[in-house]
Amino acid sequence: MALGFRVIRAVGGAALALIMLLPGLAAAREPLRIAVIDMLSGPFALEGDAMVRHLRHMAEEFNKRGGALGRELEIIPFDNKGSPQESLVILRQVADRGIQYIAQGNGSHVAGALVEALEKHNQRNPDKPILFLNYSAINPELTNEQCSFWHFRFDANTAMRLNVITDYMVGQSKIRKVFLINQDYAHGQQVSSLTKEMLARKAPGIEIVGDVLHPIGKVKDFAPYIARIRAAGADTVVTGNWGNDLSLLVKAGAEAGLNVGYYTFYAGGFGVPTAIGEAGGDQVYQVTEWHRDLPMEENKPELAQLADVFTRQNGERIPWYFHRTSTLMGMLVRAVEQAGTAEPRKVAEALEGLSYPTALGVARMRAEDHQLLQPLYISRFSKAARYEAEHSGLGWVTVERVPAEQTALPTSCQMKRPE
Repeated sequence: MALGFRVIRAVGGAALALIMLLPGLAAAREPLRIAVIDMLSGPFALEGDAMVRHLRHMAEEFNKRGGALGRELEIIPFDNKGSPQESLVILRQVADRGIQYIAQGNGSHVAGALVEALEKHNQRNPDKPILFLNYSAINPELTNEQCSFWHFRFDANTAMRLNVITDYMVGQSKIRKVFLINQDYAHGQQVSSLTKEMLARKAPGIEIVGDVLHPIGKVKDFAPYIARIRAAGADTVVTGNWGNDLSLLVKAGAEAGLNVGYYTFYAGGFGVPTAIGEAGGDQVYQVTEWHRDLPMEENKPELAQLADVFTRQNGERIPWYFHRTSTLMGMLVRAVEQAGTAEPRKVAEALEGLSYPTALGVARMRAEDHQLLQPLYISRFSKAARYEAEHSGLGWVTVERVPAEQTALPTSCQMKRPE
């Protein structure tokens, strides 16, 4: 009887221990949820939807390989309608649902509000912090004066992109008169001020002949702006415009027969190549972390396959474009695995200084300010491309590649890490 009692007691103890472990095992198998807070309605809905599709595609790819520590990655979209106020309401909903990762990018004004709110939330809730993965809000202040331990940017910021663009421009003898036209919010204002500062320093002989800020997402006819560009005698336009605001600008210029070069951030996708058409051949330039017509030595099979599979699944209207989502998801999974947990603070510590090999070269998350360093490409819209964009008959030809470390700029970040 005593022996039987000891056996039952031992078995009961093991069962109790297993029962106590079950909640932890269940939690480990719950999806690692990422709330995407972006514009899913209104004039920039296409860009927001495209980003959600890119992130979901990469989540599915990593889920096929076991996810992150056995947990599937789940993308949960929220429509913020482009509003910082709406984004803060969503952030509270995200926190109430226990989601500890957010991703956002379309709108630096939104990103700034989220960073500020997360600093307060994470101080008040140290046991339930939220980590911010920024895929395209590129105001330099987000990794300088407003830098945060809880924020990581996976896109080159405005200053980095413009430094690459202006370095290239000063080597072009035909550029003498530059017109600036940008959306009137944080990003557009930064493009304007930084372009003027960089060109004045690098090439005093280049004249700024116009500097216009227009309402974001509200201009339907850019013909009056094109008339101002022509009247100013500009030979080059620099713009940080994106989405419809870029498509309509370049289309209006083509329709008016405006003969200028356009230096852009976002001319490669979502209707812009169609709007440019043949009239814009060899006139439009972009700076990106990837494009379909990379040099042969860098256009590796895995990159072409990724782009082809995604485009077949989503159609030519939403081609593979945001290649940085591949790096973002890959680095997140790597950081979770290195930390041995999906707890945001530990993952943030693992992300700091993390180097991640990509098909285009090593990307590194700078620890000082949480700014990703990755190779950048300047490409020109041309008939000489091997792959056409949006059935336009033209595509993007690389004119310059800038290695990751050469894209780095000094930071003024004074990072405050949690105690």
